[in-house]
Order: sequence, then structure tokens, then C-alpha cells
Amino acid sequence: MPPHTHESHPEIIKRLNRAGGHLQSVTRMIEEGRPCLDIAQQLHAVERAIQQAKRTLVQDHIDHCLDEAIGDSTQAQQAHIEEFKAIVRYL
Repeated sequence: MPPHTHESHPEIIKRLNRAGGHLQSVTRMIEEGRPCLDIAQQLHAVERAIQQAKRTLVQDHIDHCLDEAIGDSTQAQQAHIEEFKAIVRYL
């Protein structure tokens, strides 16, 4: 089976690598005894970065793989699919 890739994957990898490095710095902050507020703020930033990477991955999958999986559809079905794609952007 060939690798499953999308145009968004390199950007997702960059975000995750950045989040990984940031998480390591948070670990050092804890080891150094930095204030809890500072640590919590940085953990929140790491969490948001990972959440955004996940959101991008899922949205890209929906945008590109759903049509392929469904195949040919009627105009009415396609309208429902497009509405679904639009509404999931609010998740």
C-alpha cells in the first residue's frame, strides 16, 4: 500500500516538531522550579499547537478523502457533503 499523504502533512509535521521542542522546554522549566503560572501558560501553548495540528489533519482528511470514499454522487448528495464539510470547520 502506498503512503497516505496530503499537502498539509509537511506543515503538520513542522507544527508537531515545534510542539515537541516546546514541550521539552516546559519539562526543563519544571525541573528548574519555574513558577507554575509560567509552566501552565506554556503547557497551554503546547496543547493548542497539538490541537491545531489535529484539526488540520482531520479537516484535510475530510476535504480530500471523503469525496474519494463516496465516489459518484447526485447533486443533492454532493450538496449534503459540502454542507457537512462546512459545518465540521466549527468543531
